[in-house]
Amino acid sequence: MAFAQAPFNFSFIYFFTIPIIGLYLRNLREKKISFKIGWWTAFGYFGFTMIWIVEPFLIEPAITGWLAPFALVLMAGGLAVFWALAFYVAVWFTSEGKFRVIFLALSWTFFEYLRSFIFTGFPWGHLSYGLLGLPIIQVVAWFGIHGLGLIVIIICFMPAICSPRIKTGLVLMLSFLLIFTLIGLWRSNGEILSNSRNIIVRVVQPNATQNLKWRKDMLKVFYTKQLAYTGIKNTKSPNVVIWPETAISRLLKDSGEIIKEISNTAGPNTSLITGIVRRENNKSRNSLILVNERGDLGTIFDKQHLVPFGEYMPMAYLLRNIGLSSLIGFVGNFESGNGPRIIQSENLPNFLALICYESIFPNYSNNIESRADWIVHITNDAWFGNFSGPYQHLSQARVRAIEQGLPLVRSANTGISAIIDPYGNIISSIELNTAGYFDAILPDKIPPTLYARFGDLIWKIFFALLLLACFNNIYMKHYRSYYK
Repeated sequence: MAFAQAPFNFSFIYFFTIPIIGLYLRNLREKKISFKIGWWTAFGYFGFTMIWIVEPFLIEPAITGWLAPFALVLMAGGLAVFWALAFYVAVWFTSEGKFRVIFLALSWTFFEYLRSFIFTGFPWGHLSYGLLGLPIIQVVAWFGIHGLGLIVIIICFMPAICSPRIKTGLVLMLSFLLIFTLIGLWRSNGEILSNSRNIIVRVVQPNATQNLKWRKDMLKVFYTKQLAYTGIKNTKSPNVVIWPETAISRLLKDSGEIIKEISNTAGPNTSLITGIVRRENNKSRNSLILVNERGDLGTIFDKQHLVPFGEYMPMAYLLRNIGLSSLIGFVGNFESGNGPRIIQSENLPNFLALICYESIFPNYSNNIESRADWIVHITNDAWFGNFSGPYQHLSQARVRAIEQGLPLVRSANTGISAIIDPYGNIISSIELNTAGYFDAILPDKIPPTLYARFGDLIWKIFFALLLLACFNNIYMKHYRSYYK
């Protein structure tokens, strides 16, 4: 199943593997066995999907390399608990037969939804992202990743639902897949217009690998490279130049002259969006800044969802009290921000700001009072290595564009930088581990999608009803056993 995820994108593998799960659990009697099946299935799935998690520990292998295998095993094992509980609950609450298979699809979706926000949330590797190679991915525009996940699981469970008439189930599975494929093709063939203001975006990718990015002798090298790309003159000057996350190596308070130099190099009538670190109240903030066409600092957006164990240490106060304060030194001392996520500018359409892995959370693109015209995503994917992490991160950004019906522009330090249309198609990009830039006309947004209007509201209501049904089931079992 992990081969459905980027960079492999073998989406059809779901339709061979997930039906086996449904058929096996349909008549299973042992709850403990169902928990083991769920855990081992997920452990294998996440163990391979999340293999990039070892990469940050190999930046300085002599210091942190020993932590790499523990990080992978703990991450995969922890995420596997959600699938294990989903399988366990389905066998516990239902008797054998087709109703159990249907309930398993609901339970699986519920626990995947739970995974997206519990313990700060980590929806990376959701089954829906493995469908990006198929037209059915367009369904997220209506129901989001969790809705699409439920639809695909039920489609794959058709042989188990129809068992013992498995052939009938296979026909239904293929029929539903064809229907949703046609719906996806119909939606993705919508017309895309250039932005009415004919905005030209320049995206810069310096390719500063993580082991070199903060070396003193390399800071000027990478800065000069970005500056050179910014100053290249083409037929028409860009309206905005976008640099990646933490592209400026100095703190914001010490970067006045640098910002002025970048603005002058970009030329008149050109704004700058870039990542930088700033200090406030002895705390660091991972920030995005907008510099207007006159070279003046405009809006500052601070990253709101920090990376646990990367930008901050969870339960740091408790660790200090029990004598483990040394562990805190391994991670950053960052503080989350609460500034405006929609950024307004005089010469640019309003844009939605996302920093780094904020793009994997649909709610950060959705819970916005006023709708943006486009999305800007700056990131440093050098942490993710060269195998699967950067490709998976790009895939999730593409799904955000589909969900919102907005174009998305992505500047990544080592790649993959891209401009993505409202249907998730990549218009221009820079390959991984390549230095360069591109100019592209910003596509226009399309009318707000159903998901952009209502988000996960329908699923919150649905899952609340599902929990009530489960509690009612427990109560009735207790009631009957008491009177017996």
